[in-house]
Amino acid sequence: MSSEIKEGATPIVESPIASPATPLIPSTGGEDITAPGDETAATGPAGETISVDPLDEDAETDSAFGGDDASSTASITSSIQKYREFYGRTYHNFNSDTALEYWGPNDDKMNEQLDIGHHMLTLMQDGKLFLAPIGPNPQKVLDVGTGTGIWAIDFADEFPSAEVIGTDISPTQPSFVPPNLKFELDDAQLEWTYQPNSFDYIHMRCLLGAIQDWPRLFDEIYKCTKPGGYIEHLEISIMFKSEDGSVTEDHFMAQWSKTLLYAAEQLGKTFAIYDFNREMITNAGFVDVIEKKFKVPVGTWPRDPKLKELGQWNLLFCLEGLESWSLYLLSTVLKVCV
Repeated sequence: MSSEIKEGATPIVESPIASPATPLIPSTGGEDITAPGDETAATGPAGETISVDPLDEDAETDSAFGGDDASSTASITSSIQKYREFYGRTYHNFNSDTALEYWGPNDDKMNEQLDIGHHMLTLMQDGKLFLAPIGPNPQKVLDVGTGTGIWAIDFADEFPSAEVIGTDISPTQPSFVPPNLKFELDDAQLEWTYQPNSFDYIHMRCLLGAIQDWPRLFDEIYKCTKPGGYIEHLEISIMFKSEDGSVTEDHFMAQWSKTLLYAAEQLGKTFAIYDFNREMITNAGFVDVIEKKFKVPVGTWPRDPKLKELGQWNLLFCLEGLESWSLYLLSTVLKVCV
């Protein structure tokens, strides 16, 4: 049993002078299940942003919400940190129409699972943080939907020449980070405020179920990527597969995946971006798009040592994330009693 991850689509921006005219459940009973993943390149931050120290509610922050008044910005930051709670899990409180209905918790349990996923995906890519040929001295880099910030921290450590920005709707990132890295509260679905042609490289991954209007997001990314710059976008398919046919249409894992796909569609935020991101990136104006797909085992069934280790981490990723993926969509969207 395995999952699939699509990686690649490493597009180059030819001349963005103007904006272009768009779970893994563990293996049981020895079944070989693969969960898919997908990676394509590209993205930039959006909308109104607040630079924040996640551990200091009273810190002065730079906000488009509060004008020049430091105290008003601090109060906004404080309210954002008063998270919503459902069934014992906490969720972001970034009050924008596009961000409000997001399924993912932002508590310690979810953040630990995200860091496990970071290790698993890095292992999948042979220890690499990215695949785009960005060269040794990138100057300005954006990580959209940075989560715990672990990818942005590793990237900033590896490339001290780069100014690295990580954006998210939850201020859950650490305060002690490399000096060339900053985090911003931002909903990437809003109109971007970054300068056109400003980023050498834009990275995003695992935003399934987070975006209402993907074509618009890729248009904003294209606008803010320098000529000759790169976007890299990695996504995971939640549809489990098996080469021996043991995962049938009525298998509980297949039914679980279909249920979550249906619930996400009710929110207008697809979980199936894995199937469409290459097309959308191309439509936005990027060229030389490369796509790479990975089969990722769930569990330790493979004989190959690397795949066995990868499957072990993927299984842990699934076990730690099962409740997080399901709880909001089942209880709040589908009204299933949990």
